Order: sequence, then structure tokens, then C-alpha cells
Amino acid sequence: MTRNNIINGCLRLAAAGLLLVPLVFWMGTLQASINPYPKLHFDSLEVPPEVFPTPEALRDNVAFWRRVFAEWHMNQVVLHDADYPSLVYEVVNLTGKTAESLTSKQYDQIQQRREALEDRLTRLAATGGDAKALSEADRALRRKIIAIAGIAALADAAARVRAQRGLRERFHRGLEISGRYVRAFRQVFREEGVPEDLAYLPHVESSFQNRARSSAGAAGMWQFTRSAGRLFMTVNRTIDQRMDPVVAARGAARYLRRAYEMLGDWPMAVTSYNHGIKGMMRAKEQYGGDFNRIVRDYESRTFGFASRNFYAEFLAARDIARDHEHYFPKGLAMQHPLELDSVALDRPIRVHQLARYYAVKLRKLAALNPAWTRRAVRGFAPIPAGVTVWLPAGTLTQLAEEKPLVPPPPPVTVYHIVRANESLSTIAQQYGLSTQTLRALNDIAPHSDLIRVGQKLRVRDATEPAVAGDMIVHVVRKGDNPWVIASDYGIAVKDLLDANQLTRRSVIRPGQRLDIPVGR
Repeated sequence: MTRNNIINGCLRLAAAGLLLVPLVFWMGTLQASINPYPKLHFDSLEVPPEVFPTPEALRDNVAFWRRVFAEWHMNQVVLHDADYPSLVYEVVNLTGKTAESLTSKQYDQIQQRREALEDRLTRLAATGGDAKALSEADRALRRKIIAIAGIAALADAAARVRAQRGLRERFHRGLEISGRYVRAFRQVFREEGVPEDLAYLPHVESSFQNRARSSAGAAGMWQFTRSAGRLFMTVNRTIDQRMDPVVAARGAARYLRRAYEMLGDWPMAVTSYNHGIKGMMRAKEQYGGDFNRIVRDYESRTFGFASRNFYAEFLAARDIARDHEHYFPKGLAMQHPLELDSVALDRPIRVHQLARYYAVKLRKLAALNPAWTRRAVRGFAPIPAGVTVWLPAGTLTQLAEEKPLVPPPPPVTVYHIVRANESLSTIAQQYGLSTQTLRALNDIAPHSDLIRVGQKLRVRDATEPAVAGDMIVHVVRKGDNPWVIASDYGIAVKDLLDANQLTRRSVIRPGQRLDIPVGR
């Protein structure tokens, strides 16, 4: 198949009026693509050979996290010093069956071991410089603390005891899932002009689990909060692109690029992904660009263990991912790289229309587009214009080259009857319109928001709609049913059935003409 054939096929799709800008996102055989997200102009940036250095203050921390990710299992909990993670006191082997969450008995087991350790460290601190009265085991522990953290660390060692669960199995699974996404993420970061190794960041954020949610409201593989997500992607009642790994990766790339521009280096930019750009700006004001001192000395209510170790976790995860054969010698069942087609919608459209047009089962189409909310999947609201829709690989070529092109349904005039507590903005959002467009369709003054209950608002226009009074005539197509048709026109199924003297058991056939009572 020649490049001209593909281009001609794409032009036929565009001429049909359903979609604008077909995009091919084949992660292996990409011949031509049009990026729906304009690249930011940062081509002048020169990235140094080692953009992610390991600061001296974090070397032990990075080694600790490599052990957490690749050595200690999920049935093990490590008791260690929070300020000096390489100071490991004990590895507790949990009793009972191990799952994602610990049982109450396992929590009690950890707490008992922790309290015993804290009592022991308190006794060590009480001896001061006199170690003669200690047992040989306590003297060995005292020497270990001094060798790693210094003699001053003895005084409050008991207050710094922290428990960390091993994550080897979870990281192993994350590596297998990453096979599906890392190539796509690297392409996104390359397009956005940021280091490609940032594609490993989900190992820290979510273990590549796309349904991950945090207690702070962060969601998706890249763990954006709703407010942060809205700055870099579409997040509303119909579309939540935080749940689309590739789109969210582009949002993460843009966030990190902005952080790098404001903070000046990648260690602080990566740390800001956890602590925020403003928080890292405050740290920089105190210590300049000395990341060692920031990690060691910066004090803030929100700059706790997680923020202080976030960059170290990233470095450890990157080390393991780049050399996973060493850390997981038994091998990995890597998932196949993502290979999909994509299209950018030029107007709002409901998901069942997309499924019908591209001959893809709705369930499969919804699985490929995790950004669609339940409201969108059930057809209660259209997918807005400008959103990228993912399709099975080869769909566009097959449609353009092999299938007769089925034109989309003709444009029609559709009305919305205003209900109590509705506003212009909520009605516009429901139909994928801007408030200004809704005003223009209904000759409402530019700055007026005045509407009344029962008012009929035009929400979809057509140059020559096929109407009879307030009725639209719909010609039944293959795959139609009363529920699909009613959803298309935003009316109740009962109203559609009543207008055509049908019951819920009635059978409709292609070519049959139905009246659509949009006036109701």
C-alpha cells in the first residue's frame, strides 16, 4: 500500500464529515502522524549527557530503594531509619497470607517489632557515651548507627524508626505492564523535548497501574489530581484524560518541562512532581541550586519522607528498569507495545455512533479509551470536539481502502427543553458546545444568561433539516434500536415509541421512517 493511497483514504474520511484530522499512532510501523497536541517550542534546549545525576546525599537512599523495589518481597517489612534509610535495623517476615493490604494481625506484628526496637534504641541513647554496660548485641548496634549516621544520631534514633514494605512483586508486575507503554511514552517525551527516561516515572507513582488512586485524589498511571489535570488535559464529567496513559504522559511531559524551566535542573523538577513547583521554589530560595542541602536540610510541613526521597525512588526505578535482567533473572512476561490508530474529533459525537461507524464493538472501544467516563460510555453525553479517540490498529486503513464509505447521519436541528436548576453553561456542556455558541444558536444577547423553565433551546443546527413541524424524520439504519435513536436525539425512549405507535417489543428495520418528537 502506497503512502498516496493512505492519504487519499484519509481524505475520503474527512470528506464524509464525521472526523477531521485522522491520526495514525502505530507504535511500530508509523509512517505519518499529525500531533493533536502542538509541540512547545523548546528546541533550543541542550540536554547534558547525564541529566539525572545522583547527588552525594542520596546515594544511600537510591541503594535503599533498589532493595525495596527488587530485593524485599511484599511479605517483608523493613524497619529502618527515616533520615538514613541505609540504616536497616530488621526485616520482619509477615505471618499469614500476603495481599495488597495488610491484615490487622500483620499490622499488630509490625507494631510489636517496632515498639521493641524503639525501646532498645531509647536504652542505647540513655547510655550516652558509656557503652560498657551494654550487651555485645547492643554494642554492635550502637557501632552500626555511629558508622552510618554519626554519634549524634543516637540521641533521637528511636523517633526516626520507619516501616517500609517490600515491593518486589509489585515492581515486577509494573515492569511487565510497562512493555505496553514505555515506547509510546518515550515518543511523547521526545516530541515534547524532555528526557525520555522520564517514561520510568510511573514505576514510582503507580507501578503502571492505570486505575491507581491516592488518598489525595490523584488518579491514573501518572497520578494527576483533578485540579492539576485540568491545566494540562481535558477533565470533566464526560472525559477524564488522567485515565488515558498516553494523553496523561503528554500532560506530565508539559508539567515537567515547565518545572524544569522554573527550577533550573531535573532533580528539583522531578521532586516537584511530588512536592509541587511552588514548594521547590521555596526550597531553592533557601539553598539555591544545592540539591544535596535541600534533601538534607530543607524543613517544611509538607516536605516529608516521600518528597525527600521521590527523586531517589525515580533513580532506583530507572536503574532497575534499564537493567531488569540483572534484578529479575528469571525473566519477565513483557506486554506487547501499544499499537493503535487514533482520530481527533472535529465535532461532538456519541460513543455508539463511533462504534457503529468504525465497526468496533462498543465494549472494546470503551476499553481502548479509558478517559471516557461512565456518562460518556452510556451515551448520556457526546465525546467533545478535539478529543483524540483510540481505535484498533489498522482501522483507518481498512475503512479507507476496503470498505464502502458509509456517510454519517445527516445533520438535524435538535432542541433542549430547559428544566429547573439548569443554566446556559450546564446545557452547553451537556451538548459539547461553548456558552457563546449556544447563545448564538438561540439569538440570546452576548452577555445574557437569562433562560426560563420550559424554554426550547436549539442545541444542534442544520442548513436544511428534514423536519415536519417540530418532528425530525429519522431513517432507520443497520444497528439502530429505539434506545440508540432516542439517545442520538436526546429524547426519552417512551416519547419516541409513543410518537410512532410502537411498544418496547416492537421490531424496527433498516429503511423504516420514524418521527423524532424533538419539540418535547
